Amino acid sequence: MAAPRRALVVIDVQQEYFEGLLQIQHPPREESRARVVEAMTAAADADVPVVVVRHAAPAGSPVFDPATPTFELHPDVAALAEGATLEITKSFASVFAGTGLEEWLRERDVDTVTLVGYMTNNCVLGSAAAAEPLGLTVEVLSDATGAIDIVNAAGSAPARQVHDTLMALLASSWAAVATTQEWVDAVRAGAALPADNLVESAARGRGPRPAQA
Repeated sequence: MAAPRRALVVIDVQQEYFEGLLQIQHPPREESRARVVEAMTAAADADVPVVVVRHAAPAGSPVFDPATPTFELHPDVAALAEGATLEITKSFASVFAGTGLEEWLRERDVDTVTLVGYMTNNCVLGSAAAAEPLGLTVEVLSDATGAIDIVNAAGSAPARQVHDTLMALLASSWAAVATTQEWVDAVRAGAALPADNLVESAARGRGPRPAQA
């Protein structure tokens, strides 16, 4: 099997998620930020293209207003972004919508995108789903992204539940889900990450459930 032709896509590691209204709650944001930095460093060492993405909302918006300090990248990521292969700005959840990223990846024969950043329950999920009709293989690093508590008219869910549920959902159909260390090992070995599928995930779901810790 040919080695994956990867690109690491770093999604919206902006101060909005650290100091703004959307502070990441699970995994702890400083831990997930450290894993993002680890992935970026490993990608650079392995000559894997790195795409750094920022989300921009219209002026005056409560979040991601380009005129506010929370629009800026986290300083640790900003320092590494100077060596990124590509920097783009988006206005939708998907990193592909209106950004030209798909064409850029095609020009470089990239067939696998590795997603890190924020949030699990918005732009990571939206980007993974959008990659499916493009024929791209998706990898998501579970400890290098994060979620927030959600409460709305339809119900509520704590950040841990949101994150863990979406990792299981992504792994069942849309992505190979792994830790950052597992991904770094796979990059160094030129290997693909093991992937699951919906049929086998559903079959296991009908079986005995593992005991909760």
